[in-house]
Amino acid sequence: MSKNRIGIIGGSGLYHIEGFTNQKWVTVKTPFGTPSDQFLTGTLAGREVVFLPRHGRGHRILPSELNHRANLWAMKKLGVAWVISVSAVGSLQKKYRPCDIVLPGQFLDRTKRDFEHTFFGRGIVGHIAFADPIAEELRQIILKAGRDELHESHSKSKIHDGGTYVNMEGPAFSTRAESITNHTLGYDVIGMTNLGEAKCAREAEIAYSTMAMITDYDCWKVDEAHVTVEMVIANLMKNAATAKAIITRVIPQIPAEPTWPCHSALKNAIMTDRKVWPKKTIAMLKPIIGKYL
Repeated sequence: MSKNRIGIIGGSGLYHIEGFTNQKWVTVKTPFGTPSDQFLTGTLAGREVVFLPRHGRGHRILPSELNHRANLWAMKKLGVAWVISVSAVGSLQKKYRPCDIVLPGQFLDRTKRDFEHTFFGRGIVGHIAFADPIAEELRQIILKAGRDELHESHSKSKIHDGGTYVNMEGPAFSTRAESITNHTLGYDVIGMTNLGEAKCAREAEIAYSTMAMITDYDCWKVDEAHVTVEMVIANLMKNAATAKAIITRVIPQIPAEPTWPCHSALKNAIMTDRKVWPKKTIAMLKPIIGKYL
């Protein structure tokens, strides 16, 4: 099995991409529980690709129910070295309009479950560097591909370089007070899913970058209709075609070998003396820490 596969995490409709061939659904059992769904493996633009429907086919899993450890452990087990995340978000600033794309470089954690966003514990202590949580090399590839796609398709949508993604818990959307606070503090977009993925991806030495697809203005913007499920779904459908076109451009530009800094994120991150690593924990984390054994 290849160790340089490209992972895609997003809505179920994303895997209906023209040219995605040799498709096969694969079940992966993990020591951290059940992933969101089976993984769809195949070939796209000359590269091996692994797709995961984030909320399961049919959208069955709440954001707070997502098992990020299982999802990213399985990606690593399947040989994934890069993950492109496609996510619906609300805009916290006027310049980000519905159907625009933001490529954030930062996250702000407003979840209550961050203890579930690490593989470490059970006798092995690790502290990854996370000052820059997005793989900048991958983000830049997506930025260029997105600009080219929007220009060539004469789209009215824009792709925005950088920003902060506020990760709230959900499943309810923000109160107006929360939304106005996030807007006033200058944050850029808000969502419910990506921070846990990014943390687990970094610990798994997987390069991770987010395509944040704007569906609404959250509820801070009082002259706009506040966010509803109907609004989100309508704009998700519009965004999906754009996301698929950009992904098709991105994949051939990703290097053949994983040599970026985040591909060795654990090199100086594990504090526990190797002599006292518990055998059971080693077995659980073998896809993650295997090269350091």
